[in-house]
Amino acid sequence: MKLPSHFYRALATGAPAPYRELPVRLERMIHFVPPHLEKVRAKLPELIGQVDVVLGNLEDAIPADAKEEARKGFIQLAKANEFGKTGLWTRINCLNSPWVLDDLTQILGEAGDKLDVVMLPKVEGVWDIHYLDQLLAQLEARYGIQKPILIHAILETAQGVVNVNEIAAASPRMHGMSLGPADLAASRGMKTTRVGGGHPSYGVLADKAGDAPRAFSQQDLWHYTVARMVDACQANGIKAFYGPFGDFSDLEACEAQFRNAFLMGCAGAWSLHPSQIGIARKVFSPDPEEVRFALKIVEAMPDGTGAVMIDGKMQDDATWKQARVIVDLARLVVSREPAMAAIYGMA
Repeated sequence: MKLPSHFYRALATGAPAPYRELPVRLERMIHFVPPHLEKVRAKLPELIGQVDVVLGNLEDAIPADAKEEARKGFIQLAKANEFGKTGLWTRINCLNSPWVLDDLTQILGEAGDKLDVVMLPKVEGVWDIHYLDQLLAQLEARYGIQKPILIHAILETAQGVVNVNEIAAASPRMHGMSLGPADLAASRGMKTTRVGGGHPSYGVLADKAGDAPRAFSQQDLWHYTVARMVDACQANGIKAFYGPFGDFSDLEACEAQFRNAFLMGCAGAWSLHPSQIGIARKVFSPDPEEVRFALKIVEAMPDGTGAVMIDGKMQDDATWKQARVIVDLARLVVSREPAMAAIYGMA
């Protein structure tokens, strides 16, 4: 066990000191791009301004014979573009793959100063985070990288869910976690081939009432896991994210799943298709009416003490804290999209 006094020490001589608080960034959508495709890299300059995070995917969805090309393509796009307020991430191959060491050594060696976050698949326990933490520090020191590169874990195995609290607290590099529903479903032995979203057979049947038809209400397969992930992340000052929604033809269901995650405390979700970018932007930005009401609460209770009546509803310390969450997020949205200030009543 690492001593508390050692937690924020750099793990290699010459590596940058870890962050004591995460950089404040808007990350409503983590947009996945396959970097081995030249046509995708060519469109990146216009994409950068449309999304909060660009992620070069090196793992699933990249064929085995295209792994090296994807890695080279990611380095190329990292070096060829300026990202400004848009984050640059990569999802490396899993730790038991033959590609992961080259992913890390080559990317950090050639484009480490551009990289913000490494997304690590199939995290099962603190040992995975500790290994990557130490290796990143060594590579930062070797290549003179001035800022610490953060780690984002994907929660996609049963063992990972069991260890979720320890994973969230494993390192000051921890940026957050994403739900990986497809791999998690397989790991749990769940009987579904869907990638995220609900299932028509998973629900609650109403009690019998004579001969009347019994209502069936579909439930959310992922509610329990998202709640566990959010609690672990929030308790440790990191961010929770919904992962992929695989049915690109059902935008309504995608929006509903993203909204559930937003309401439960997630900061954003993955966008795997351009049609999902706008959904994530809308859903993970607070509703203007909610923002205007939250502003009333914050303005009426500047220090958060006491109780007031606003629009016939009592507001106190607890609701002031809720209002601050919404107002702080709205201000972050405005910092990225200034036109939203007038819509939110912040102009």
